[in-house]
Amino acid sequence: MLSRLFGVEKPVIGMLHVPALPGAPGFGGDWAHVRARVLADAEALAEGGVDGFLLENFGDAPYYPRRVPPHTVAFLTVLGHDVKRTFAKPLGINVLRNDARSALAIATAIGAEFIRVNVYMGVRVTDQGVIGGVAHLLLRDRQMLGSSVKVFADVAVKHSAPLAPRDLSEEVLEVIERGRADAIILSGAMTGRETLLESVRAAKVVARDTPVLVGSGVTAENVARVLGEADGVIVGTFFKHEGIVHRPVDKERVRAFMHLARRPRRESA
Repeated sequence: MLSRLFGVEKPVIGMLHVPALPGAPGFGGDWAHVRARVLADAEALAEGGVDGFLLENFGDAPYYPRRVPPHTVAFLTVLGHDVKRTFAKPLGINVLRNDARSALAIATAIGAEFIRVNVYMGVRVTDQGVIGGVAHLLLRDRQMLGSSVKVFADVAVKHSAPLAPRDLSEEVLEVIERGRADAIILSGAMTGRETLLESVRAAKVVARDTPVLVGSGVTAENVARVLGEADGVIVGTFFKHEGIVHRPVDKERVRAFMHLARRPRRESA
């Protein structure tokens, strides 16, 4: 599925971390600057050689736990449309913290290819409180809209903890078989933290034909190891200037990373 979507085996998806949008506590008062920053980051990622983008309202912290207000949806839709119109690469949408239904609506409207859902099934304790899964509503929305947007679902998502211990393999299997997710994402404990490769291996055993991506902590130092196990990666922090998540994308860091990613991707082809 990923090779059809991205045109390559083991795709590298670059994060478009949107600065605070109008209405968010951190908004600086200049909407034009937000748009320019997102497009500049997308250009740096594209020139560096990534295979796709994931647009996320990262700057809007503290996040709404579930549905975001209409103006957030509107501004993200404009940004997503700008990126799709400018760059011929697959695009994903993630509306933090867990507004997957808005993400699906945005993606369907602008022709984006996939969404990321942080809490797709089950229940997680997060810094926004207790958040429950949305698969039952999301897939009915997708059916109603006649949408072809793919669902990339997190399992044991970062910045969260389970209400009770769960076996990772069981969770992955439920998300695929009962939740009908198109791909699985595994991440470390927090943004930028490394994902345990043993977790990736365990997930791959039960996921079978469903892709398993690593969603945090991938760097130039570990990309070969990670792509030796995972079906793709989502990279944000490492691509920024000096590896600092709130800074702009550094095109040269992207290029260096993509160069190191060539061998494991070539070997898997």
